[in-house]
Parts: sequence; structure tokens; C-alpha cells
Amino acid sequence: MPDHSQPSAPATQIVYPVTTRAFGLAIIVLSGLQLMVVLDGTVANLALAPLQADLGLSDAGRNWVLTSYALAFGGLMLLGGRLGDAFGRKRMFLGGVVVFTVASLLCGLAVNETTLIAARALQGVGAAVASPTAFALVATTFAPGPVRNQAIAIYAAMTGVGSIAGLIIGGALTQVSWRWIFLINVPIGIIIAILAIVSLEESRSFRLALDFPGAILGTLGCTGVVLALSEGTELGWLSPVVVGSLIGGLVLLGLFLVVERRADNPLLPFSLFADKNRVATFVAIFFAGGVMFCLAAFVALFVQDILGYSPLSAGLAFVPFAFGLGAAAFITSQLVVRIQPRWLVMTGAVIMFGWLLVAVTTMDADSSYFPGIFFPVIGIGFGVGMASIPLPLCAIAGVPATEIGPLTAIALVAQTLGGPVALAIVGALVTSRTLSLGGTTGPATLMNDVQLDALSSGYMFALFCCAILAGIAGISAFFIRFTPRQVAQAQAAQEDAQSA
Repeated sequence: MPDHSQPSAPATQIVYPVTTRAFGLAIIVLSGLQLMVVLDGTVANLALAPLQADLGLSDAGRNWVLTSYALAFGGLMLLGGRLGDAFGRKRMFLGGVVVFTVASLLCGLAVNETTLIAARALQGVGAAVASPTAFALVATTFAPGPVRNQAIAIYAAMTGVGSIAGLIIGGALTQVSWRWIFLINVPIGIIIAILAIVSLEESRSFRLALDFPGAILGTLGCTGVVLALSEGTELGWLSPVVVGSLIGGLVLLGLFLVVERRADNPLLPFSLFADKNRVATFVAIFFAGGVMFCLAAFVALFVQDILGYSPLSAGLAFVPFAFGLGAAAFITSQLVVRIQPRWLVMTGAVIMFGWLLVAVTTMDADSSYFPGIFFPVIGIGFGVGMASIPLPLCAIAGVPATEIGPLTAIALVAQTLGGPVALAIVGALVTSRTLSLGGTTGPATLMNDVQLDALSSGYMFALFCCAILAGIAGISAFFIRFTPRQVAQAQAAQEDAQSA
């Protein structure tokens, strides 16, 4: 019997702009944005002490320089990725770069606490749009296979390069003026935008239902809670501002959960949390992110305010941390397919906990860099590396390829939001500790010896709090039951998703 059916139309062939070699204008643009975002997160820690002295920031205001950026970045990151899908990734990438660049200019020109914090929040908004769309553009710009693998390797390397370079470049720029750590982004951002127009092609857009209410409610809810925790020690815990912010934040977070349950395309699909192992993974990621965020801030403040390090010296003092983290990451990446991941995470948490206690009991105003600071810094970095490698793989273990992207994004959001929440709590505890010992708040340059001793004790208490956070991350990891085989499959699935 003859077949009279119509021949099927040929499948639309995807044309990739880059098919021969990865290195070129496109990867310079995309990896340059990643480098700029990572640099900005690193260098701000080194500028906290000069910023507080120059603008007369309160301790809570000083912490908000970091927190406002992280809250906007983490809270809006999922929405930023969806915007690229809905309106075109090149268009939204350019928009994010422009917002980030303008906000950097406003940061560099800030005249007081309010203008700086507002500009930092705007920076976070720009990064939340540009960063996820940049990674998505790697997939649509570079052809699958060796070319895309090279592009992903270059893009990923910018995180490591930015972390170390940020310590050195940021320290050097801060010694000239803290304003330059923000102003340097302006010419870089302009160059990235111009090259993006020339080298990137627009991706196909999909008209998706965007969860704007969820993104706004979640971000404002977290902001309200963090504001209450940050200002409690200075305004009083029964202050109308503190109580109102806490109640308002909790109400907004409650509404966020309601919206997410009813949204057509929710930012936070609750089905992804059905697995108890994955919930334990996200909890561990959240607290591990809190350790990193607080540690970077308070160690940078300690070596500058108490030991009198210059910003550049403070940046160089952190470099061994990166080497410890890198060494542990290399070792753990080999072990994670042989040993149950929870034992690796718990071992890393124990190493962090131990070295943080060593730092608390040995570091003071008379500490020398070697061995007093060097060994704790490199030891803590090793613990962080051992704990951090298995967790992202646990987040995507045992799921189909279609869920790898959303789960990876949620893990990144959990890590990013863990920082400001932890900093708000630890910062409040540090201020209370400092005041209880006869200290005061404000720039260290205006303090006498007694007040500096109290401040030093407060900073060491911050490291003790970081040890507690590391312990909670380790305890959470105990409930992660994924096997080495599942993690190995997740590792392979992640590589397939990146090269598809």
C-alpha cells in the first residue's frame, strides 16, 4: 500500500556563530563580565576599613556595603536568567552590563552611606541580569564539542583568576583610593558593552510567564529580615524600625511562598525539594556560603584595623587561602566519585572548624603573619575547598538533565543569600561583644588602645561564629545520603549539559 503521507519538514538546524576556536571577541566579552563581577565581590572586602573611615559608616552600614550587593544579586538571579530566555539573551546581557556600569560609577562617586548602599544594590541588580545570561550565551554562541568546552573552561577560569587577582588589584587600587575599585569598572563595562554589540548574536526568545512578584517578594523579604538583624544592636531590638522590618520581612517571605505555590512558572519550584538529601544539600550550601562571606569580611577588617596592614598587604595575606582551596578542590574532585560525599563535606567542615578555633585562640594584636596567620588562612582554605566541591554535585545528583540547570541556579542562590544573612547575624553579635568589653563602633582610626582591644576581641568572636556556621554545615551534610555512583553520574551529566 503506497504511503501518501506528506514528508516531514527537516529539523531546523542550529547555527552557532563560533565553530572553529573559542578564543576571540565573544569569549573575551563573556568571560570579561564574569571576571568583573567576581572582582567586584572580592575587592569590596578590602575596602571596608578605608570606606568606614572616609564616609564615617556605622558598623551596620559597613556590612551593608557587602550585603546590599549580595541580596540583590542572589535574590534576582533566577529572574535574571528567565529574562534572558524571554526577551533575548544578548539584549538582557547588554542591559545588565549597562546597569552594572552605571551603578559602579555611582558607587565611586558616593558621598555618604545611603548613596553608596543604594548604588551597591543597583550593582547587584545589574549582575543578577548579566551573569546568568552570560553563561547562557556561551551555550548559544559556541558550537558543541571542543570549541564550547574550551569556552566553558575559559569562562570558569575567570572565577579563580578573579578571586586571586581581586585581592591584589583591589588592594593596590584601594591604597590609592577606595573609589577606584568601583570606578575601574566604568571603562571595562563600556568596552564589554561595545564588544558585545559587535561579537554576540541574539538568541531566540521564548515568551514565558515571568515570576516578577516572586522575585520582588523574596528579595524584599530577605532584605527586611537582614535589616532588622543588622540594625538591632545600634537602634535597639525593640526599636520600631527593627521590629517593623522583621515583621514586614517575615510577612513578605510568607507571601513569597504562597506566590511560588500558585505561579505558572515559579522561580522556586517546590517539587525540587521533595528529596530530603537535596534539602540537606541546600542547607549545607547556605551555611557554607555564610562562612565564606563572613570570613572574608572580618579577616580583612582584622588585619587592617588591628594589625595595621595596608589594603594591598591585606590582599596578599589572603592569597594562601586560594592555594589551600585549590589544592583541596583538586584532591576532592578525585575522591568524590570514590567516597560518600557527606564524609568529604564533613571532613572539610571539621578542618574549617579546627583552624578557625586555632585562629580564635592564637591571633591578636601582636600576631605575626608567619606562622600566626599564614597557617590558619591556608588551613581554612583547604577545609573550604574540601567541603565546597561535593555540594554542587549533590544538588544535581539523581535528576534528569532537564533539571540540572534549575537546581544549579538554586544552589548558587542559596550560597549567595547565605552570606548576607550570616553577616547580619554575626555582625550584630560582633558589635554586641565589642560594646560589652568597653569598645565602641565606628572607624578604628578614632579608637584608643582599650577600644581597639575590644574590637580585636569582637573580630575573633566573628571567627568563632564562623566555626559554628561551619559546624552546622557539617552536621547538615551528615544527612546527605547520595552515593559516589550518583555523584559520578551527576558529574557526567553536568559535563554533558555544559557541552550539549
